[in-house]
Amino acid sequence: MVLLFFACGQNKPGKTENGERKTENGELSTLHFPLFNADSAYAFVKAQTDFGPRVPNTEAHEQCAAWLVEKLTEYADTVMVQEFRTRLYNNKGIDGKNIIASFNPKAGKRIILCAHWDSRPYADHDPDEANWNTPIDGANDGASGVGVLVEAARCFHSQPLPEKLGIDIILFDLEDYGPRFDQSEQYYDDRRNHWALGSQFWASQHHIRGYQASFAILLDMVGGPNPSFRKEYYSQGYAAWLSNKVWRTAQDLGYGRYFINELGDPISDDHLPLNEIAGIPSIDIIDLNPNSSNQCFPEVWHTLNDNIDNIDKNTLKMVGEVLIHSVYQE
Repeated sequence: MVLLFFACGQNKPGKTENGERKTENGELSTLHFPLFNADSAYAFVKAQTDFGPRVPNTEAHEQCAAWLVEKLTEYADTVMVQEFRTRLYNNKGIDGKNIIASFNPKAGKRIILCAHWDSRPYADHDPDEANWNTPIDGANDGASGVGVLVEAARCFHSQPLPEKLGIDIILFDLEDYGPRFDQSEQYYDDRRNHWALGSQFWASQHHIRGYQASFAILLDMVGGPNPSFRKEYYSQGYAAWLSNKVWRTAQDLGYGRYFINELGDPISDDHLPLNEIAGIPSIDIIDLNPNSSNQCFPEVWHTLNDNIDNIDKNTLKMVGEVLIHSVYQE
């Protein structure tokens, strides 16, 4: 018997790769993973940066939102935009849009895959102080995670998930609109988190009443060359079992050099509201290098050099494969 499996392919459509897992009775079953296309993921990253900096309440932001909705609608069963209004660090009101694409919306077991799609309005870590008020392209910081997730959506569409498993891809807005680093003390307020505003809103007001998810995986800065994906501190504290599982998957795929089995720095990111407000075990796959001169982040972080020229297809590919394998093993 010849079995034909249709999935997204690295070179040709319809290609898969196989793996094995043990069933509940101890028997081995074959898993078929869609092949993650790095060229496609890169194209999805570039499509976002081509709009320019995706700063909320700008034309580029509106155009990119429309493109994301249109693209995800090609692949997902349902797509919705959760519009909200919130306050920035300076108490100015601002509108945001969380974009949610769902697969198998009736499935009881749900997994969240997420990233932020906005880009920073300030290049406040640029070597040139004259650029500190200039918006950045955010190719790595934002667009890379979104590009991987849009390609993952294409894979889920090409090779449908098991009926019992549902995926919700959530693209959070207003993650990166915190105060400039040189103004942080001026706007410090221990009662408010000025970052991750979109995920804070979603965590307190889900897009579906009574929504529950088994866990969430956040992608942030997953497109730079020679990355160091260490186990982010809060991720390990809130969901060590998930973090360990994902890193084991990376090791099995041969990416142990980049998915380093070490504890990384604590990062305030979109996974914190999911853990602390929504109570959903969540981890952050994020490039963390303790030897970086730009805190623990990539050298281009919050600079004008965070552009498409510094995106590495190999990094997109490894993160995409780890994500796809982690999901289909569920």
